[in-house]
Amino acid sequence: MFSMSSDYFDTVYDRHTAGDIKYQSVAGVENVIPMWIADMDFKAPPAVEEALIKSAKHGIFGYTETDEEYDSLVISWYKRRMGWSIKPEWILKAPGVMFAVSAAIRALTDEGDSVIICQPVYYPFAKIVPANKRRLVVSELQLTNGRYKIDFSDFETKIKQHSVKAFLLCSPHNPVGRVWTRDELSEIGRICCKHNVIIISDEIHSDFVYGNQQHIPISTLSEEIADRTVTCTAPSKTFNLAGLQASNIIVANTDIRRKLHGALRATGYEELNTMAIAATKAVYKDGEAWLDALLSYLQENIRILGKACTETDGGISLIQPEGTYLMWLDCRRLGLSDMELADFFLHKAGVRLHSGTTFGAGGSGFVRMNIACPKSLLVKAITQIDNAIKSF
Repeated sequence: MFSMSSDYFDTVYDRHTAGDIKYQSVAGVENVIPMWIADMDFKAPPAVEEALIKSAKHGIFGYTETDEEYDSLVISWYKRRMGWSIKPEWILKAPGVMFAVSAAIRALTDEGDSVIICQPVYYPFAKIVPANKRRLVVSELQLTNGRYKIDFSDFETKIKQHSVKAFLLCSPHNPVGRVWTRDELSEIGRICCKHNVIIISDEIHSDFVYGNQQHIPISTLSEEIADRTVTCTAPSKTFNLAGLQASNIIVANTDIRRKLHGALRATGYEELNTMAIAATKAVYKDGEAWLDALLSYLQENIRILGKACTETDGGISLIQPEGTYLMWLDCRRLGLSDMELADFFLHKAGVRLHSGTTFGAGGSGFVRMNIACPKSLLVKAITQIDNAIKSF
């Protein structure tokens, strides 16, 4: 069981190691804080380290399958945290959510079919569709009074115009931080059911919701919606396990699940590695107290960032997040082009952020900041940005 000291998440670890994408990205640039890619600067729960050490000490790393305990722990987690009743046979395994999304696109659509996304959105969505020889259709999210919404009229019109076969849903939404409401998800489901559109739902950030927000798996809304939905989940974002490569894909429809399983088999990959299984079991068994402590810590980081944006009024506004640890910052009042904005943060402020245009045309003038880090790093980054703006 996790027992947290008051400074557990305050510890700063040295991540300047070979292969660390987040920190190697700023190698050679002095004193830059990397806050771009979506992994956390926190150690995984102690239960993970214990499970991996135990597995390593066993010393035999042969072919491994998940077992009934694995499925039971996944099922129990989603039942407790989200009220979702999952049957064991619904669960497929893959090394990552985007691996699963790609397999679902190949399994459930044909070459030349149209796939719709709502930008700004997680940038691999826009890459993976044409990479699989499907046509990309974009419906832009609308920013109104500091909150993004789906333009359902445009969404449905585009589906009809382009004979869309699948929708890639990001829920909660990265990068704009929306946790979609029941009404919004119901309208997505209604439109997709009406036009026979498969829903491929990336719910990797589902454990990160704040305040009175509630993540609702879209499959829980009705049998009709569940019957056309592939839900992609993973412990990787929640517990900082991305490098171990494990995800669980939930599919209620037998025929869709059979097709997707066939697409996974066609890649030669349909089971998880030994360490991924050990870590996933550990977090779903003993990671809940750690996560609850983390969520409290992240909410304080969000408060610190929001307060800084409000008090300094330096031309940067925080789009108030309902979920995820990825902050969407509106920098349009700085009056910089997107190239100038990237240069400003990296070379003037000494903070590497993700350019908003990476997530689609609607991200122009915005940047994404990862605040899943010790408060000292966040405060240092805020101070550097503030000083850079003052000397701007």
